[in-house]
Amino acid sequence: MKNNGKHFAYLDIETTGLSPYASELTVIGIHIENGSDEVVQMIGDEISRTGLIEAMGNVQMLYTYNGSRFDLPFIREKLRIDLTDCCAHTDLMYSCWQKNLKGGLKAVERQLGIERKLTDVDGLVAVQLWNSYKRNGCANSLNKLLEYNKEDVLNLKQLRKILKVSK
Repeated sequence: MKNNGKHFAYLDIETTGLSPYASELTVIGIHIENGSDEVVQMIGDEISRTGLIEAMGNVQMLYTYNGSRFDLPFIREKLRIDLTDCCAHTDLMYSCWQKNLKGGLKAVERQLGIERKLTDVDGLVAVQLWNSYKRNGCANSLNKLLEYNKEDVLNLKQLRKILKVSK
């Protein structure tokens, strides 16, 4: 899918819970479509408004899954930045709904045959991994959490291509 010179990005966050008022951002993962599979990840105290703005660079189109209801409001509350002021946003969840693909990202991936290495990690396990890292300094927990986030971010790119979403 040709991007006509636009900078496309895919974003996914990890948190300690569902409410931005009672929970914290633990990881922000961003992949800017440039021919590589590199994912920029900000972790814990590294997460900042300035860092996110720098990581987004010249992104003109941002893709998320359920980002309209979760990722972007969480970021807005925690970092006081509305990413839709910086770039256009497409929530791939609604594109899935239009094709009768329902459920969370992992359920949609299974329906479309998008493979996942970490089949034993979900949002709850991601919180447990973060807590293990913070409480016990467990590097393996952090590494698994980051791999999970990276897989989420890169699978958004696959999802967009399968759905042929161009906006």
